[in-house]
Amino acid sequence: MSTDLGTAGGERSRELIHFVTQQTRFALVNNILQHPKQLPSMYELEEFNPSVSDATVYKHIQKLIDAGIVKEVALDDDQRRQGYPWKFYGLTEDGRTFLEEHNLLAAEETLQQIYETISDKPEKMVKYENAPRPEQQ
Repeated sequence: MSTDLGTAGGERSRELIHFVTQQTRFALVNNILQHPKQLPSMYELEEFNPSVSDATVYKHIQKLIDAGIVKEVALDDDQRRQGYPWKFYGLTEDGRTFLEEHNLLAAEETLQQIYETISDKPEKMVKYENAPRPEQQ
């Protein structure tokens, strides 16, 4: 499903909107948007989606990566810490632009506010949330 999102027009654009708004994929995009750094780890994405198997979360993140909406970002070897995640998932620049152009980012601020009110996160979630993350390019 790889594409240059900047040139996705007409039918291709409609297909991509349908692809991104599939329930699990759209939930994952929203999880990325609501995360304080907009770079959750796979564990955090799995925790945000308890009704979906870990394998399904991984499969849909890979599909979003293949489509150019999401990117995988890794910490450099010298920044990695034992017991902490080192791979994170964020929107690509083209992915953010595509979502903006199709009014799919309207709830971004609300999602972040809701995330801030979650007080009963598991200890591991809080630990991972505060893990070092790579700089966004």
